[in-house]
Amino acid sequence: QVRLAESGGGLVQAGGSLRLSCAASGSVTRFNVMTWWRQAPGKQRELVANSHHGGHMVIADSVKDRFTASRDDAKNTLYLQMDSLVPEGSGRYYCVFDYVENGNTIRTTPWGQGTQVTVSA
Repeated sequence: QVRLAESGGGLVQAGGSLRLSCAASGSVTRFNVMTWWRQAPGKQRELVANSHHGGHMVIADSVKDRFTASRDDAKNTLYLQMDSLVPEGSGRYYCVFDYVENGNTIRTTPWGQGTQVTVSA
């Protein structure tokens, strides 16, 4: 079993920064793709960034100049550094990880509870 816990959200003024963390706990110790999603009120959940084991990273075009994703595989933790935040970046941020089970089956972790980010104008 594996669980994810997001943290680091909060209230920040436009132009400010936040660093989100997503830590995995449980029996899985190696993850392939780690992903950040954002859900704003009344909108569909959107992909913000994902990090592939080995270094490849994808950042959404809307944030690629301001957000940076990184990971610490020794800690099974994914980070999201968010700079120059704008009000449109408000929402609940979730993470989800993929891993391989029994050598050949790709599994996805349960979603965490998310962490709320609110950017004031």
